[in-house]
Amino acid sequence: MKLAFVVGSSTGGTARHVRMLAAGCAAHGLRVEVFGPARTDRDFAFGAGPTPVGFTPVEIGDRPRVAGDLQAIARLRRLLRAWRPTVAHAHGLRAGAMAAIAVAFIRPTAHDPKPALIVTVHNAPPAVGTAGAIYRVLELIVARNADSVLCVSADLEDRMRARGARRVGHAVAPAPLASAAPDVSAETRAAIRAELGAGPGQPIVLGVGRLAPQKGFGRLLDAAARWGRPGPLLVIAGEGPLGAELGSRATSLGLDVRFAGHRRDVPALLAAADVFVLPSIWEGQSLILQEALRAGVPIVATRVGGNLELAGEAAILVPPGDTGRLADAVQAVLADPALAARLRQAAADRAHALPSEDEAVAAALTEYRHVAR
Repeated sequence: MKLAFVVGSSTGGTARHVRMLAAGCAAHGLRVEVFGPARTDRDFAFGAGPTPVGFTPVEIGDRPRVAGDLQAIARLRRLLRAWRPTVAHAHGLRAGAMAAIAVAFIRPTAHDPKPALIVTVHNAPPAVGTAGAIYRVLELIVARNADSVLCVSADLEDRMRARGARRVGHAVAPAPLASAAPDVSAETRAAIRAELGAGPGQPIVLGVGRLAPQKGFGRLLDAAARWGRPGPLLVIAGEGPLGAELGSRATSLGLDVRFAGHRRDVPALLAAADVFVLPSIWEGQSLILQEALRAGVPIVATRVGGNLELAGEAAILVPPGDTGRLADAVQAVLADPALAARLRQAAADRAHALPSEDEAVAAALTEYRHVAR
């Protein structure tokens, strides 16, 4: 079996997921090639590691650009026609729609049938405006042309069924096992606290993610403004387009916030935190939420997307956008050691049930064999 993975611009979970699947399938002896933006290859090094995979650049952008999109579709069609994969597996609605159009223009031959198409939907589309209208069209293209649509959360599965997808399933998207929380000694925790500037006995509230609208960090800052003084130290690790805006907002609110930027020691940060907060507007199978569960840290998150399914009783879930309840939930954990202990134990228990990378690859291989038949 030959597999072609198609991925668009990605700086986070989607590209990591594709790299994991591609390497896992290659390790099983399948011929694999990945098609996507050159920057995605530079950022995630598809050709490195114990099981490198081939990567051919196709500039699938993160926003609609008619000329660029048409060029990307034409190039993808030529590459897929030459490669003749058994299955093309695209990730994201934009990459999925482009792959669907490219595959539609590949003529089957007696020896080479048209590739089967699988599309994994990783994110909810914008709800309103021009972007929302465009993504609804992309959903229809994917639903009407893909042989199988896999979704990272139940709400996305319902959306794609409503759009008319013929086969809808659950995408298994685990966090890397390398992200399992280390045992953090008292000395290491003290060093992390000192680096972040936490005062003696001051709790650390941690948020991690891309500084982008979907992640809801502006609402976390609004919640932090309700904590009073002296309050916990809020640490936000990550980079993104809202970095400067969030920094200015924190200053205007007079908050005690450390913007830690990109960190390679997120598991250690999680293990050293008193509360982890995920304030997202929407999430699928959040990788950072899985990492927090593995770290056994008390979790406060929004009740959106796949968060309930993933965390269960191991998190206090609040409505998205309700900064008052978000602030109250964090304060409740910090004020009640028994509640914090219950959440830690629930997170550790839940972590044992998280899917592994091997399980994700096995599930994908099962789907590939099904659509190939």
